[in-house]
Amino acid sequence: MATILLLGVDLFLRSKLEGLAPGHRFVSAEGVDPPDLVIADIARIDPGDVADSFPEVPLLGFTNHTDTEGLRRAHAAGFDRVIAKSALFERTSEVLGDLLAPVE
Repeated sequence: MATILLLGVDLFLRSKLEGLAPGHRFVSAEGVDPPDLVIADIARIDPGDVADSFPEVPLLGFTNHTDTEGLRRAHAAGFDRVIAKSALFERTSEVLGDLLAPVE
């Protein structure tokens, strides 16, 4: 079970992620033990701030497929993976598995 920190993720999306990945612990409070993965809604959170705050943690950013500038900013900030929101929910297990593989 991985601890996944959610940044800028609203309650609806959090609930959806919890349903799609029930074997993981989702938290939304920074300051807990270092998470195994950070998932950030880059339309709501500055990708640079996230990357600076969690330099040793895998970072997954998502946004609407039309937010190409947000996708570019997250790539430039050093996110390990940046995807459209729809892809996150269509391939949740695959995406989380890829990013958590070294941890588990």
